[in-house]
Amino acid sequence: MRIASLTAAGRRRAGLCVDAALRAATSAGAMRLRPMSALWARLLAAAALPEPVRGRMARRVAQARLRDGDALAAEATLRAAADRSADPRRRADLLLESLGAAAPVDGLRQGLPPVLREAVEADLAAADTAHLRGEPALAARAIDRAMAIQFHRELHFDRLGSPLAADPDGFLAPLRDSTAVRALAARGRARPAARASTDRPLRLLVATRTNASFLREIRDRYARHSGVEMRFLDLGADPRREPLTRHVEDMTRALLGDRSTPFADEVERWLRPHLDWSDTVLIDWCVSTAVLFTMVDPGDARIVVRLHSFELFTAWPHLVSFGRVDDMVVVSDHLRAFTHAVLPRARPRVHVIPNAVELHRFRRPKAADARFTLGLIGVGAVAKDPRWAIAVLRLLRRADARYRLLLVGALSDGPTASARCYQRLLASDLAELEPSGAVRAVGPTGDVPAALSAIGTILSSSVRESFHVALVEGAASGAVPVVRDWPFFVGRARGARSVFPDDWVVSTPEAAAERILALTADEGRWRTAGEEAAAYALATWDWSVVSRRWDDLLLSADSHP
Repeated sequence: MRIASLTAAGRRRAGLCVDAALRAATSAGAMRLRPMSALWARLLAAAALPEPVRGRMARRVAQARLRDGDALAAEATLRAAADRSADPRRRADLLLESLGAAAPVDGLRQGLPPVLREAVEADLAAADTAHLRGEPALAARAIDRAMAIQFHRELHFDRLGSPLAADPDGFLAPLRDSTAVRALAARGRARPAARASTDRPLRLLVATRTNASFLREIRDRYARHSGVEMRFLDLGADPRREPLTRHVEDMTRALLGDRSTPFADEVERWLRPHLDWSDTVLIDWCVSTAVLFTMVDPGDARIVVRLHSFELFTAWPHLVSFGRVDDMVVVSDHLRAFTHAVLPRARPRVHVIPNAVELHRFRRPKAADARFTLGLIGVGAVAKDPRWAIAVLRLLRRADARYRLLLVGALSDGPTASARCYQRLLASDLAELEPSGAVRAVGPTGDVPAALSAIGTILSSSVRESFHVALVEGAASGAVPVVRDWPFFVGRARGARSVFPDDWVVSTPEAAAERILALTADEGRWRTAGEEAAAYALATWDWSVVSRRWDDLLLSADSHP
């Protein structure tokens, strides 16, 4: 019987049989799956094959083809499954994986591939039509599908390049041209924020969702400040309401004016008491927290949003009503330039304030043999590109085999084809270099100052950073800083050179090796260079310096509307 003619129950049974056959065919000791035999081709193309099974089948066939070294066939297999998929999200995932199979790790820098751009444009056209007809639920669903493709992590997070970073205007043109998308962030304030009261402490609400990693110093300072009454709100800590922060389609419907669900009213009831109490709301991360707070009219409260960098490669900023945001904080000049490129219609005042770090705690003695240890702190993401650091190490060891590399952080498989490909390449490097001691990879540490005491050169090998706290902490420890000119931002407001001194920044592994050899040639030169770096870091980025800029933003009368 043809699969296309099966009943629904029969299709489910057929799907389970196919899935079992695939597991057996690809299990250890079983006969290898032959590249796209006629039977597998017919099964894959069968219109009635259950969607989840089709995806699993296509991925296993593609993996077998990749093992045989046939990347183009793997791409074609995934593309065939995508063409048969009726679910837009599954279709997008399969299409993106097909591109990952053909060009893993460093492809897709120059734009959204035509097949995906067509899918995005079709969804946005449908959204605009539904919005015009007053059908917000249909418009929201189509926008959600389009953004799931535009901001898929395969395009921006698990590769060494991003089409958005390469050409923000071109990449984001479909979103900017959509009337429905523009309507999402069209809300303004009913009235301006009030000037700060002079007869009582400033009421400051600090808000985030789950991630308070960059707030410790800020919270400690204003919790103790006599001129501030501070409250802290973690939207992820309320088990009943936390799901509101994850329902993106419901947010989109509410932003388009849909009152048929209780979502907007629930958000209003949740946040209104906080807004009514506050003089100033400081929202960390431009993600769902910022979306929800700007969904509600802020009344007299001043709204300040701090944007780091990863948010610009997600859909979240495109859902924020920046007409209700008074001030935005970014941590570097190149990030300010990139924020303007991605969000040209956003018009809050933008302030550059580095991350808050108490750097004096990293000043510890370094043993003489630390001179030959390169360090990379935080290596879990593809964007950190530890293989670039390994390339630097290989060059150094040609001159002196005493050089070694310490990798600190979690080295785990990523969730996409490109991330897994990168991790396989990295694992191969480690298998070659770890046995000799040239590289030592350790897990995350809770004592970064201790780890840095054994590091003589601190590296920033990333393809993108907004500031790179670990590099600054390493410099403060007296390690020689070597910063890759982050490729995502080369040519944009001087990139890494807008954050660090020119002589810290290099463009190639060869230039990095040359700088390290020159500054670690003898112990005296190395210690002098480290002391100079530490002095610069402490004078420029220590919390004792940076805190004054936060005071100017939050407490100065001139900074308020």
